[in-house]
Amino acid sequence: MSIQQGSAGGMPVLILKEGASQTKGRDAQKNNIAAAKLISEVVRSSLGPRGMDKMLVDGLGDVTITNDGATILKEIDVQHPAAKMMVEISKATDNEVGDGTSSVVVLAGALIEKAEELINKDVHPTIIVDGYRKSALKSIEIYNQIAQKIDASSKAELIKIAKTSMQTKLVSKESDELSQVVVNAALQVSEPRESGFSVDIDDVKVEKKAGGSLRDTKLIKGIVLDKEVVHGGMPKRVEKAKIALVNSALEIEKTEFDAKINISSPDQMKMFLEEENKMLKSMVDKIILSGANVAICQKGIDDVAQHYLAKSNILSVRRVKESDMTKLARATGARIINNLEDLGSKDLGSADLVEERKVETDKWVFIEGCKHPKAVTILIRGGSQRVVDEADRSLHDALMVTKDVIERPLIVAGGGSPESYVAGKLREWSSTLSGREQLAAEKFAESLEVIPLALAENAGMDPIDTLTELRSKQAKGSKWSGIDARSAKIVDMSKLDIVEPLSVKEQIIKSATEVASMILRIDDVIASSKSGGGAPGGMPPGMGEM
Repeated sequence: MSIQQGSAGGMPVLILKEGASQTKGRDAQKNNIAAAKLISEVVRSSLGPRGMDKMLVDGLGDVTITNDGATILKEIDVQHPAAKMMVEISKATDNEVGDGTSSVVVLAGALIEKAEELINKDVHPTIIVDGYRKSALKSIEIYNQIAQKIDASSKAELIKIAKTSMQTKLVSKESDELSQVVVNAALQVSEPRESGFSVDIDDVKVEKKAGGSLRDTKLIKGIVLDKEVVHGGMPKRVEKAKIALVNSALEIEKTEFDAKINISSPDQMKMFLEEENKMLKSMVDKIILSGANVAICQKGIDDVAQHYLAKSNILSVRRVKESDMTKLARATGARIINNLEDLGSKDLGSADLVEERKVETDKWVFIEGCKHPKAVTILIRGGSQRVVDEADRSLHDALMVTKDVIERPLIVAGGGSPESYVAGKLREWSSTLSGREQLAAEKFAESLEVIPLALAENAGMDPIDTLTELRSKQAKGSKWSGIDARSAKIVDMSKLDIVEPLSVKEQIIKSATEVASMILRIDDVIASSKSGGGAPGGMPPGMGEM
């Protein structure tokens, strides 16, 4: 159907093309709010140490089992445009700070839900948005007042952070050992800057292999390559390795253009082959001359070159990914060589041991015992592929929060205690606001309390009793009182060493407020049809049924 607008003279005017649909005013808002709330509901039950996991099955039947907010939302193929915005904030939070991906969606859902109550009382969305913006700034200010500064190089403090991040995950039982692995990796690759330290997570390579148990996960001071030694005659183990990283192929290059060589006698053929061999041998000789006993090549190695390398007892690996080459250079101190002519002894890297080992059914090359590696590998093991995948996601989150704290060493307690404290302070502050913005600030405070509330509900506690007890304890000045989901009690979270980075909390407030404001300001949804039908009225699939 084409949408007709009546002009002042009563003439029908066609504006949108046929098949397009328009939802206006309250209907559009209701539709978007309902979608955002639905997404928030999906994630809510996975929040906290007692949160449940989700099993996601894709079109090909591949199964993912996780309780990581960003992963859940990424795997379910969301169609509704407002719901897509919720997925985007969880992705952005994951990329920026790595943790809090469920909290940010739960908070955004709560902000939108509370705003709906005000909209139904005829408070204009713009006023709500302004109130939310001011409340968000005030919340961040209060967070900064209560945050505690810690020593960024203190292992004990960082382990608390990493452990807290793992408490809500499948790996919580092994969090003692795994947090050590994570913190050691992060400290190993951290680099001093003028103002503190910086950590590049890409310097921590994560390799995963099903088999063994989570406890077999270990940190390797060096790099693991998922390749095998190219030739059976080469040594499988080299101690005190001198490593050459070569970016050019150890092969005779084919010419760019079609070339014909006319060979009229067997002698000429023999000379031609010998010349090729000579060229390959001179390439290998350059590696031998440099004093290398391990050669790692980004491109191919010809069979003849393999033979010469094997004869000289040089352990060689070929077709290594560029990203791995860069990590190897950072780990061993070698320089990546593009032209073999340049290779000298000063370009070699060193490691205590290079060895090919069997990991389950595959052969992998381990380069370990580097002196001061600026790139390391975490090798994750676990009972099944699903466990290993979820452990990988959990370790990623733990690595990210450790990085956040090394770069900005400010922390708050967890368990919903800071949210509850900030909510209390916001209520006091809201009385200084005028008119209807005050209502929005109060709703913002209520929304913040949804996080401790969800933690309590997931732990099977009574939500109303819990919230009243939490408020009274906070009001009496115990600002770190929060929900200990394991014992289903309200306790001082800082005594339990449950701590989180301030940067994660700030990111959650910023992202959730922004997406809530954006969704609330939409009062008109115009969906143009794709040619040839689509959902009824040209809405994207899933919008008609909302």
